[in-house]
Amino acid sequence: MQFDAEWLLVAMAPVFLACIGWEAWHFSRTQPNAHIYHWRDTLCNAALALMHQGADKLAWFAVVPVYAYVYEHWRLLDWQPGWLAFAVLFVAQDLLYYVFHRMSHRVRWLWAAHVVHHSSEQLNLSTAFRQSLMYPLAGMWAFWIPLALLGFPPQQIIAIVLINLAFQFFVHTQAIGRLGWLEHVFNTPSVHRCHHARNARYIDRNYAGVLVIWDQLFGSYVREDLNDPPEYGIVEPVPTFNPFKATFHEWASMFADVAHARGLANKLRALFAPPEWAAALHAARGRGVEHRCPPASHRT
Repeated sequence: MQFDAEWLLVAMAPVFLACIGWEAWHFSRTQPNAHIYHWRDTLCNAALALMHQGADKLAWFAVVPVYAYVYEHWRLLDWQPGWLAFAVLFVAQDLLYYVFHRMSHRVRWLWAAHVVHHSSEQLNLSTAFRQSLMYPLAGMWAFWIPLALLGFPPQQIIAIVLINLAFQFFVHTQAIGRLGWLEHVFNTPSVHRCHHARNARYIDRNYAGVLVIWDQLFGSYVREDLNDPPEYGIVEPVPTFNPFKATFHEWASMFADVAHARGLANKLRALFAPPEWAAALHAARGRGVEHRCPPASHRT
């Protein structure tokens, strides 16, 4: 891969924008009252994308030397260029993405960054742009270190991560229905609509990047039920189109919980427990009850 991999998504921007334009035009003609696009939401998504891209470009300066050090000193294998090396890299990164994504829903520190992507109550192609500039701080980059250990150089790691993310742009749509047997192999729009839903049956399901086989293997797969259509957003909505509020609201809430928590164990839970721990804590505060160890419930 001889190109500057970190610019892949920027290079594909015209394709993404053309698809968004087509989708908005399509729904304006076929479902004008569905309000699948909302201009303030779309502008917020665009601002978040620019902020995310800026943070990512800066983060690569710090992260690439880490990958390079692991690759140069600790790699276990040496790969000859070819389809076998690409296939191993693709499958390994997709599995690691599944791990990262699942942990981003189950560890509050990671959820504080990832919640931005889920906070919109719209679901359209522009929602794919809705990313957090806080991913580098949250530690997303650390999940790709095993790829360097397996013997893949930094530029290939960056490239495969961005290829995976580029694919995921196309699953953020309501314009495509179920796709038959492909639903059992790949992440599809139907699969990903479930992931963005806050209905009880869909919460914390379908973490796939490209291959949905990981969800099937690890018990997180659910099919879209036409009798229970997805309702998009998070269980505790954040009614804002301000990209800065969308980015930092969960971080502020998390650190406030750390400050109020009693004892080191609860302070650590406020940072690293599943998000429902905090939801139960907030509910207990609302009732005026001292609640040192909230029970499990649905995520925020």
